[in-house]
Amino acid sequence: MDNGLTGLLGLAKRAGKAELGEEPAAAAALSHKARVLLVAKDAADNTRQKAERLGQQGNAPVLELPLTKEELGRALGRSSCAVLALTDMGLAATAVQKLSQADPDRYGGIAETMGRKAAKQDRRRREQRAKEKARQAQSRKPWAPPSAEGKKK
Repeated sequence: MDNGLTGLLGLAKRAGKAELGEEPAAAAALSHKARVLLVAKDAADNTRQKAERLGQQGNAPVLELPLTKEELGRALGRSSCAVLALTDMGLAATAVQKLSQADPDRYGGIAETMGRKAAKQDRRRREQRAKEKARQAQSRKPWAPPSAEGKKK
């Protein structure tokens, strides 16, 4: 199963939008920066339970990946990785969408929810940029030709 999910996770790591391992993922979840927690399918029960707890505390969904720790680690440039937190809503929504393509029954509902959240965040970001642009345009002085007095000197 590789519909581009491993490449996307590697991209998220290189972009600095992924926290790898239990401790960094826990810190991201507790600070409410994690958008989704991803757990390898062969992660220990204790790790899975800790991720569930962190997901509830950080209000982030916890999903089991169809990848082993070694496969996930290889995608991220490590020997193994059991837990991963994605901190960017767009990347998280895309990752869940890719999971949903492979298993719609299991991931379909969460993919729709995350897609709506990502679209809402994108819309807010565009509105904020438009406001900022309007504010900058308002503060600029209109162009005026140089005065005749300035040329006589």
